[in-house]
Amino acid sequence: MTTNDYNQCVDDFSDGVYRFLLKNIRNVELARDLVQESFMKLWIKKKDIDVNKSKSYLFTTAYHTMIDHIRKHERMMDIEPNENLSGSTSNDYSDLGEILNEAVKRLPDIQRSVLLLRDYEGYNYKEIGEITHLNESQVKVYIYRARLFLKKYLVSPEMLV
Repeated sequence: MTTNDYNQCVDDFSDGVYRFLLKNIRNVELARDLVQESFMKLWIKKKDIDVNKSKSYLFTTAYHTMIDHIRKHERMMDIEPNENLSGSTSNDYSDLGEILNEAVKRLPDIQRSVLLLRDYEGYNYKEIGEITHLNESQVKVYIYRARLFLKKYLVSPEMLV
């Protein structure tokens, strides 16, 4: 990979990597830092990476960088109690996008990651498996479970009020 190829990767993929990380961790500054770190790792290994595989490498690196950060900070901080997960909320949503984002936030990390890679970024099952180090069957199961949860969440009586 040349310097021009690297710069083209930054232009082509930085927004997608940022959206993926932001949807997963919901922290603007941390998402920016993780994107920067992912591109730094790409720069360090630019001679070893084929230009055609740079997108996959970036998303894989971003995913693992995010997981490493989460694991590191879970050990350092006390886990805060979850929000009211009983299903009853006092928020009145008028926007389906807000409701869907809230539902996606409630998914387990792995389900959220594979769902976002599939539905938001357009990866196929095999590519998602390579990024997350899961086999295709596991990816399909996690996506199925995530979609089933979203379906139940979106049609729950609390959402209809």
